[in-house]
Amino acid sequence: MIVKLISITPNAEKLIEYAARICYNSQAKITDNSYKTFIPKILEKHHEDVIEHAMATFEILGISRSCSHELVRHRLASISQQSQRYINASEFNFVTPDAILADSNLNWKYENIIADAKDLYSYLIQAGIKKEDARFILPNATTTNLIFSANFRELRHIFKLRCHKSSQWEFQILAKKM
Repeated sequence: MIVKLISITPNAEKLIEYAARICYNSQAKITDNSYKTFIPKILEKHHEDVIEHAMATFEILGISRSCSHELVRHRLASISQQSQRYINASEFNFVTPDAILADSNLNWKYENIIADAKDLYSYLIQAGIKKEDARFILPNATTTNLIFSANFRELRHIFKLRCHKSSQWEFQILAKKM
């Protein structure tokens, strides 16, 4: 899994402070560094709408389709995901959970099922089946790439939920890298 921050709102902290100070008509109190103490105070008071003005965009490579399905549940985000409809996925990569890797017998069976799915996908394509239909055989372990953008409020929400130890392991790794 590769996670790369590719864009962020310039001067995000100053923008957040300015938006909040508009609410309190206290723009005159802005200094070069006032955001450092002001933003924590407003967040402590749960005044979070002002952090929606700042955004971050990440390039996320090599997560499983299973993980991407959890990611898209965060609907206050913009996501552009690699299409299985238009690409040839004959040589797809896949994610193997550590719990399966730890058991050589289970891992062997897992890899055989993945190999069978690759073979059947290739066979379907060679038989003239459209990629959009052949993709139905691809497992949730198949990796995908995407661009993910969200405002800071949504990112805080995602991190609160997905960095927690009860979250799905792959999404925990993703959220911590973000």
